[in-house]
Amino acid sequence: MKLQSLLDFRSSTSFAYFLVLTRYSFLGSSFSTTTTTTTTTTTTCSSSIFSIRGNSCFKTSTKSSTKMTFLSMASSSMSDKSVTPASNNDAVYEEKTDPYLWLEDVESKESLNFAKEANDLCLSVLGDPTKSSTGTYQKVLNILESDDRIAYVTKYGVNEDGEPILYNLWKDSNNPKGLWRKTTMDSYKTSDPQWETVLDVDRLAEQDGISWVWKGSTSLPKNIDPVSTAKGGKIVTRTLLSLSRGGADATYLKEFDLVRQEFVTEQEGGFVLPEAKTRASYKSRDVLYVGSDFGPESLTDSGYPRVIKEWVRGTKIEDAPVVFQGEKTDVSVSAYTSDQRLRGGPIYEIRSRSLTFYTTQKWVRRIQYEHLLAPDDPARSGVGDPEEFRKLDVQDDAGVTFVGKWMIVSLRSDWEPVPGGILYNTGSLLYTDADSFLDRGKEHCQYIVLFQPTDRTAYDGYSISKNYFILSTMDNVKSKLEFYKLGDEGFEYVGGDKEAKIRAMEVGAIDPTENDELWLYSSGYTEPSSLAIGDASKDLLNSEDSEEDMDRYLVESLKSLPEMYDAKDLVVTQKFAVSKDGTEIPYFVIAKKELTLDGDNPTLLYGYGGFELSLGPKYIASVGVSWLEKGGVYVEANIRGGGEFGPTWHQAGLKSKRHKCYEDFIAVSEDLIANKVCRPETLAARGGSNGGLLMGMMYVSSPDLFGAIHCAVPLLDMKRYHKLLAGASWMAEYGDPDSSDWEQFLHKYSPYHLIDESNNRYPPMLVTTSTRDDRVHPGHARKMVKKLWDLGKGKNWPVYYYENMEGGHGGAADAKQSAFMTALAYDFMWEALSTRSKK
Repeated sequence: MKLQSLLDFRSSTSFAYFLVLTRYSFLGSSFSTTTTTTTTTTTTCSSSIFSIRGNSCFKTSTKSSTKMTFLSMASSSMSDKSVTPASNNDAVYEEKTDPYLWLEDVESKESLNFAKEANDLCLSVLGDPTKSSTGTYQKVLNILESDDRIAYVTKYGVNEDGEPILYNLWKDSNNPKGLWRKTTMDSYKTSDPQWETVLDVDRLAEQDGISWVWKGSTSLPKNIDPVSTAKGGKIVTRTLLSLSRGGADATYLKEFDLVRQEFVTEQEGGFVLPEAKTRASYKSRDVLYVGSDFGPESLTDSGYPRVIKEWVRGTKIEDAPVVFQGEKTDVSVSAYTSDQRLRGGPIYEIRSRSLTFYTTQKWVRRIQYEHLLAPDDPARSGVGDPEEFRKLDVQDDAGVTFVGKWMIVSLRSDWEPVPGGILYNTGSLLYTDADSFLDRGKEHCQYIVLFQPTDRTAYDGYSISKNYFILSTMDNVKSKLEFYKLGDEGFEYVGGDKEAKIRAMEVGAIDPTENDELWLYSSGYTEPSSLAIGDASKDLLNSEDSEEDMDRYLVESLKSLPEMYDAKDLVVTQKFAVSKDGTEIPYFVIAKKELTLDGDNPTLLYGYGGFELSLGPKYIASVGVSWLEKGGVYVEANIRGGGEFGPTWHQAGLKSKRHKCYEDFIAVSEDLIANKVCRPETLAARGGSNGGLLMGMMYVSSPDLFGAIHCAVPLLDMKRYHKLLAGASWMAEYGDPDSSDWEQFLHKYSPYHLIDESNNRYPPMLVTTSTRDDRVHPGHARKMVKKLWDLGKGKNWPVYYYENMEGGHGGAADAKQSAFMTALAYDFMWEALSTRSKK
């Protein structure tokens, strides 16, 4: 999913994008081979996202049957609380009978002792990945710290000499926490750019005595910065840095001066806030929109900001006025501006309440630049008050953004703005004149359809350059780009890709305030990542005879990752399985060209199926060295609940329909077995976060279908998930356990309550999590494992547990931790399957 699609139909719900970006950070650390900077230069409230794609893990060295028996027996000798759990075959499980609630106390002495002793036990049985003869750890670490990685950059205006300046966060063996550094565009284009360090995060961590993890930067837009204007309006002077202790979502906010290259202290009026799940962005140079933990009643039940303050430089945050607030039951609130003066529009000031994860109410007004300033700023003298906010009269589940004079609407349900008029379908992308909508109402507007989905196509997001709108869509989970020129009369189609392709193609404007140049990021399952510069203003319509689509908008190829593993004999194929209700479920298979279909191939199936997130082609170097080079088969299942076919695909797996996600995953598994790619004994399954819930359900519902399971940073206790950390924000996805939802459907997919005590065999399972995960509570994993150990004494229930003490929801805080967890998982799964394979 493209970032702009999050800004679009996730509607800038400050918390909103939090769910999805983690998936990409996981790809960056354990699947892909790039180190990206999460810097943003927008004025919207940024956040991160819930989902992962495999980053925690285990390792093996001796026969798994011996290990499994040992671990089951040894668990009883651990020094954690000893309990005799009640038999729990009844899914309607009362909280008061739960003997494992003590493990929800994240940092209690007893809980940490449980985690530490479980870790020691796990490594004593499975072995230390850093010392394994498989070499997986070192191979993955070499990928994550390779100097051959593409240093992805963000443009931060120009320097004093007028040269474009590019920033990058770089991590390697010498700088595991990262160097925030900069170079010029001309230098970046060379094979050996000359970098200047702006901030050494490792040195900062040592100075502060805190294990800092970089969480991104939100810069002051140069078009609202008088200091930049005085220097030609092209220099970015300030930014807000977010730094986390050990990788948690909660961050410290520190303002940074990019000219002096140092923090702006509180004594000199710098914006500084303590640890919290803060959302902040510049309204002007001396005013911030801030949502944070300001004390009692300032957070929602989900743990995100409930109130927004306007904080003026030089004043105390305690004295900052509250300008907007939501309800405790909301997920989050946000406030931000969208400056569209460059494209002929006004400055839009927007406030929003995220009622649920998928529904948002917005209020908008058009303002002048002077209205961005502090109330007592002399520049506001003589300037009238801004117009009143108007509530946007769109469906709560629609996404709205502004581009120039136009208002763009993305639909997650059918919309009929004029009663009895045209019905616009779910998944469509429309635009209309913003002034007409705000002044005259939705009934008096003309709507133009940019995209209307079919059963197999979906809107995937968009990017904007100075004069162009680049639309990204998916056709059968293959990507396609279309280009439109922005104008006073609307969006004019000027060309694009002829056909959708199995690839990842990400597009982003280099500087949307200056020109139409684009960053073009491309990769595939076996195609190393590449970076090029494109130009949306190229004459695309008159270059339709180009052999390659990308050639028509390509200007210059810049960087290309070398092959990080041997993929010469591998092929990528798309196949379809038929789910229980007859729906075709696509999945991708990466395997050797001459794969022997004898059921004996160690096969790893990955799935997610939630939050409208799409799986698709990414360069999978860690999977390559950990699995494919050994002769394994790697599979990704595009099950319902994801976004591969738009909102309808996602909604088909919501709440009471969640069983369809699990039926889809089972259908793909059975299709692989039916086609003799593998047998149950040679099939492993892997997923994390929402995918960890998927793994938990596979474990309890289909134990005979898999030879090994890796369940990472999972949700597992669906009776209490909404009371743990950010869990309340996901009730629109899963349901409300305190309502009739529990009796009607939720109890049917709560793995913690579905363990069958009469079952004598469950497949080997590795459960991993992070103590510092403040998104999905580590209590889910701890409780599930402890319960399995207690109920499984004397049975063939081999369960392994490892809890990383840092890392947040990503499961690891640096490259060494990522390599450790990745090697642990892949070696564990490979050995579990290979002991049953004849190969």
